[in-house]
Amino acid sequence: MKVKKTAKTTIKKKNKKGSTKSEEPEVKVLNLNVNPENPRNGFFELDWNSEFVNMLKQSGYQGESEEEIVDRWFQTLCQTIGNEQGLDVNASGHVKMTRRDDGKTEVS
Repeated sequence: MKVKKTAKTTIKKKNKKGSTKSEEPEVKVLNLNVNPENPRNGFFELDWNSEFVNMLKQSGYQGESEEEIVDRWFQTLCQTIGNEQGLDVNASGHVKMTRRDDGKTEVS
């Protein structure tokens, strides 16, 4: 599951004087998109501010873009939740089975 940065920023930046500036890291879940044909697949649409990305960088997350940094954090978060629920997140995944024209099935 991947994260996707929304094109529209919803995080409003304000300081005490009402101008637009924030020093607090923020991230919001805007939408959860699920593939109706395969509910195991989908993505979260997130919005975040630069302070959130800076916080992740200071915590050791790296990437070539903000999206990559946030995606790595989100993957870690999902693995942590899975581990707390007793799931083996290292062995989890799905099996793709494709029926071939010759009657055999490919498994990947």
